[in-house]
Amino acid sequence: MEPILSVRGLKKIYGGKGSKTQALRGLDFKVFPGEFVGVMGPSGSGKTTLLNCISTIDAPSAGAITVDGTEVSAMRGKTLSKFRRERLGFIFQDCNLLDTLTGLENIALALTIGGADPRSVERRAREAAALLGVEEVLDKFPYQMSGGQQQRVAAARAMVTSPALIFADEPTGALDSKSTGMLLGQLDKLNREKGATILLVTHDAFTASWCRRILFLRDGELYKELHRGGADRKTFFREILAVVSELGGDSEHVL
Repeated sequence: MEPILSVRGLKKIYGGKGSKTQALRGLDFKVFPGEFVGVMGPSGSGKTTLLNCISTIDAPSAGAITVDGTEVSAMRGKTLSKFRRERLGFIFQDCNLLDTLTGLENIALALTIGGADPRSVERRAREAAALLGVEEVLDKFPYQMSGGQQQRVAAARAMVTSPALIFADEPTGALDSKSTGMLLGQLDKLNREKGATILLVTHDAFTASWCRRILFLRDGELYKELHRGGADRKTFFREILAVVSELGGDSEHVL
């Protein structure tokens, strides 16, 4: 099986001659279709920089990034914008929903911008909403939704175009424990039932315990890789906490 994401020798350096910071130091890893992979690490470990480079928000200083058979690290301009719009999905901590659009319109927007057949837009948006369990807020505006509902609408928007890869950047950071559990349960369902490939960046062991594999970063390098295998989530949570402790961090949630 070919990987959906391949990262080879990835480096990112910020600053100029006087002061340079090497955020990533030659990372190598692969993500295969249908995986649910978490990225963890202490503050300054490079996890946000990694996500920004893979998601084409930032350009790497060296190395290669291939997504769905396309080397995105070499793409520029309109070609890059088109690839990002059509093949990548994004879920951010602050949702980024448009206040003037309803839930249905927010989800459908990605299809409309991408030039999807107008006859299929509403049907596809409603199917995405059903998968994320937000059918009841499709006629509501973001301010009328709870934080958890907003984030699940954002998740529906991220997957409605059937992207090759969905990026989730601290998606539970602004949610309470109940909303966190609901969102993660729906992402797990999206992964299991639709085969969505998800790369999730988080500092929280509870959130990470829903993943099937965790990449731990330290000082811009891959420190350790943890596979869930056949372990239940509670056991995996404890294994994650042990590595977090090694890295000198902590986690907000308990399981």
